[in-house]
Amino acid sequence: MNSDATVFIVDDDADVRDSLRALLESANYKVNDYGSAKAFLAEPVKSGGCVIVDIRMPDMDGLELQEELVKLEAGIPVIVVTGHGDVPLAVRAMKAGATDFIEKPYDDELLLQSVRRAMAASTTKRASVVADPAIVELLASLTPREREVLEHLIAGRPNKVIAFELGISPRTVEIHRAHLTEKMKVRSLPELVRVALAAGVMPADGK
Repeated sequence: MNSDATVFIVDDDADVRDSLRALLESANYKVNDYGSAKAFLAEPVKSGGCVIVDIRMPDMDGLELQEELVKLEAGIPVIVVTGHGDVPLAVRAMKAGATDFIEKPYDDELLLQSVRRAMAASTTKRASVVADPAIVELLASLTPREREVLEHLIAGRPNKVIAFELGISPRTVEIHRAHLTEKMKVRSLPELVRVALAAGVMPADGK
């Protein structure tokens, strides 16, 4: 690990900040934390390391902070964490360059893996990680119809809308979703969206 690299935590919940700090410091990361996006931006633009930011914050939310960092060309990887995760937010975060999108309550090891990927992206001066070859291989195992359903899910469409647009039943969409979860080795829809977007899968109709 780069000794100069820092994990910046931005969350208005002090208990969450303390918990994340304890976890990250136990993994030997240097940590700075902030109670708001504005407090984080009040300091000089950071370089190196990564940012873990909560979406739901007053004044400036996590996605607005992420978009502001893009405008500033900060080049620091962002991990978006939310307790209110949904597909549209995941798509927006990943399109804006987030390296990861994680739901609360999150698994400690999952979050640490995300930080390691973000640190690697920072070290190599990239805003996002290269798609995991294993994920690309899993995507290649999907049937054409499963791929279509996946692209519609990434676009944030509910089952009934997907069913109508593809000319299949909502129950068939549910079956395809179950197959996608199993084949892609994920546990939730947001996780499916996250890994698919990171691997370069685009939403249906480019939305």
